[in-house]
Amino acid sequence: YSKGSYLYILATQLDAIQKYSSSEANKTPRLNTLGGSDWKKTRTKVKGAVQEVAKDLVELYAARQTEKGYVYGPDTVWQREFEEMFPYEETEDQLEAIDAVKRDMESRKIMDRLICGDVGYGKTEIALRAAFKAVNDGKQVAMLVPTTILAQQHYNTLCERLGDFPVKVEMLSRFRTPAQQKKSIDLLRKGQVDIIVGTHRLLSKDVEFKNLGLLIVDEEQRFGVTHKEKIKQMKGNVDVLTLSATPIPRTLHMSLTGIRDMSVLEEPPVDRLPIQTFVMEHNDEIIREAINRELGRGGQVYYVYNRVARIAEVAAEVAKMVPDANVVFAHGQMSERELEKIMMAFISGEIDVLVATTIIETGLDISNVNTIIIDHADKMGLSQLYQLRGRVGRGDA
Repeated sequence: YSKGSYLYILATQLDAIQKYSSSEANKTPRLNTLGGSDWKKTRTKVKGAVQEVAKDLVELYAARQTEKGYVYGPDTVWQREFEEMFPYEETEDQLEAIDAVKRDMESRKIMDRLICGDVGYGKTEIALRAAFKAVNDGKQVAMLVPTTILAQQHYNTLCERLGDFPVKVEMLSRFRTPAQQKKSIDLLRKGQVDIIVGTHRLLSKDVEFKNLGLLIVDEEQRFGVTHKEKIKQMKGNVDVLTLSATPIPRTLHMSLTGIRDMSVLEEPPVDRLPIQTFVMEHNDEIIREAINRELGRGGQVYYVYNRVARIAEVAAEVAKMVPDANVVFAHGQMSERELEKIMMAFISGEIDVLVATTIIETGLDISNVNTIIIDHADKMGLSQLYQLRGRVGRGDA
């Protein structure tokens, strides 16, 4: 507390405290006076704000349930051609989810569907097919993602998959200059952009759509409260498709209670092998062997060490173990641009081993990373370990 006051609690009451977290990472929280009324006022204010948000959400979903949405036509020849160009064999879960999404779009109800599945299980392809269907009916599509790198990945995938069709794809993120962004926004307003991928920049006041029909939200749990408020305002009577490997409890609850529909992808892709997981004491020789084995088959490695203070040292130790490998470290306290530069180099294969904190949980799809080594796994929660384990394409943890 302020003025040097402390409140001690019993070790058996540790559940009464929790780690402070804020969207403004470098901002020091303002402390209250012990015995003062500030904390009570803050709690009352927050409680009121939560009730207001809940009320708005109830109103939004009630309106979406009663209103009639746009009815899309059946699949066109182009739709079938586009889907036949998918280079992999769809799983049964994927096909069921695709059918469910299309049924939603072709019905009078406003779609609000959650696609839940691990990294590499085909969530993006479902979104691409829904986006193409919307564009075929003259609607615009917005794809909202939490990070610049993920926006770039989705943009590259869209351009690659839609290259043979007259579909205009644009991106709004820091990877675009202000002039490029302004041009994209102008084209979007005029209806000359079919699909736009972007970070929270898409939620800015100057971004207007001529005929938005579908909103795709990737990894919704990564967006803050203020961003979610803006997403909510965007929804209106627009069809919404949410993709997530780890949905937040509220999203899951809404799906389970029927407010949202849910499709679960449990079946791994045909070429995906089960992840082998080994739990053992720290052993330099085994780490060296695991890294060399992965690099020997042309893959890349994640080495997770969740302590920023020593991460440079740990990266140096790993580099000594595998002198022929390019080892680089990354953590959340780096500037966003520096972090983006490292991640883009890793995606392009310039880096062999990335020593990183748990920032790699952000849902990047790097199929070449088939081995993940988690140092001090006992210091992490089970859900966090599960998410980290899901980062590897088809290999070892």
